[in-house]
Amino acid sequence: MSLLSVSDLALTLAEPLFSDLDFTIHPGDRVGLVAANGRGKSSLLRVLAGFSEPTHGRVVLARDAKVALVEQDPPASLRFLPLREAVLLGLPEESRDYEGWRVDIALDDLLVPHDLRDRPMEALSGGWQRSALLARAAVAEPDIYLLDEPTNHLDLSRIGVLTRWLGALPRAVAVLTVSHDRAFLDASTTHTLFLRQSRSRIFALPYSPARAALDAADAADARVFDNQMKEAQQLRRQAAKLKNIGINSGSDLLTVKTRQLTDRADKIEAGARPGHRDRSAGAIRLEGSASHARALLTFEDAQILAPDGRLLFRTGPKWIVPGDRVVLLGQNGAGKSRMMATVRAALGGADGAIRAAASARVGIADQDLGQIDPDRSPHSQLSERFDLGDQALRGALAGAGIAIDRQTAPARRLSGGQRARLAMLILRLEQPNLYLLDEPTNHLDIEGQEALEAEIATDAAAALIISHDRAFVRAVGTRFWRIAGRQLVEVESPEGFFREAEEGGG
Repeated sequence: MSLLSVSDLALTLAEPLFSDLDFTIHPGDRVGLVAANGRGKSSLLRVLAGFSEPTHGRVVLARDAKVALVEQDPPASLRFLPLREAVLLGLPEESRDYEGWRVDIALDDLLVPHDLRDRPMEALSGGWQRSALLARAAVAEPDIYLLDEPTNHLDLSRIGVLTRWLGALPRAVAVLTVSHDRAFLDASTTHTLFLRQSRSRIFALPYSPARAALDAADAADARVFDNQMKEAQQLRRQAAKLKNIGINSGSDLLTVKTRQLTDRADKIEAGARPGHRDRSAGAIRLEGSASHARALLTFEDAQILAPDGRLLFRTGPKWIVPGDRVVLLGQNGAGKSRMMATVRAALGGADGAIRAAASARVGIADQDLGQIDPDRSPHSQLSERFDLGDQALRGALAGAGIAIDRQTAPARRLSGGQRARLAMLILRLEQPNLYLLDEPTNHLDIEGQEALEAEIATDAAAALIISHDRAFVRAVGTRFWRIAGRQLVEVESPEGFFREAEEGGG
């Protein structure tokens, strides 16, 4: 028995997003939905939830099955409501008086602190808003959850809570999750759907083995296509030879045979399907400037303070040299962002305990993309800062995945992924040799994450990195500093911290 089936589904908005999409979700399935930015993942969820109509095809829901869509941001109607009241609205109006107890059960399951439950939604962090939206869906006891980027704004501890919560759902409940968090997908899914403009594929595997299976399938398709093209070319060569002989001899039989060979070649070429090549959402390339400084950044037992002046921790003597990619580990509230802010302030001469080499060229990317003015166009922001010339500038923006019509429009019209790629483009053009990266993979799709990893891993520059993305940390980190109590200590590996954080003790 299936809970939801999709057949021949297609969706076109400004451009074709996907077509010929077929898949089925059964009770208990945990499906990860993976695609590059702008490929229609969120739009597909809205179609499956019945909020949007497809361009073509059908979505069939099992009789009486309930679907809950948990979007990335709370609707405007919930902004000023207390958290608990927003969750209560997930129940049918007629049952809120006598089933309101479900709200606190759902919030307890998601470990939402009691002191947050009466706060307005707009006063909560993005992570707690996500938890409220999950609880709002859970009180209605749906048969299928559709989750859109559920780990955004969550630290590792909260990702651990979410993973355990999903694992504790009733066995008959299905979940379809859109996410770019590879480690989360591996831990929480049993199937992976790779959404493509055409020829989407689904595998009964979590993300990492499914990705390997996808690459193998694409390679097999490419080999089949190459063989078909070679066969068609061989037939055309034979036809050309027979045609010349037939013309010289006047043989009608050879003329018929020539036509038959040509027709066979036409059919083979018409039916051949090239191996899949995803349209890139834009290149991620970083170009660091060289530095011969022994240490680009030096810490002389600096104090990292809270905004109210409280001591959070001391760094002890530390240094970062060219090629170091230092990942800062610590639970939320331990002081990671305060350390990054202290380093940024010190680069302006505000703290003698933190010193940058004279040759250090610093590039900064923060998680809120604060280096981008949302009211100004990408073109105007880059032309003001970099002397590239109009044609080169437009080419750089296009290479970062920003189409011509978006280059002169306000940056707020860009998707989160496009803004993240714009931020990476700004970094590249600054040519730093010391990167300060605060959650750089936020908003980047998996393609963008992997490209950024490759660039950072091959760059001779240094980096101080804050990230909750375990796959990213494992791929790029060469050194790991952990905030332990009131000290910053160097550890061999991030794995111990990951385990503790996922268990709630990070």
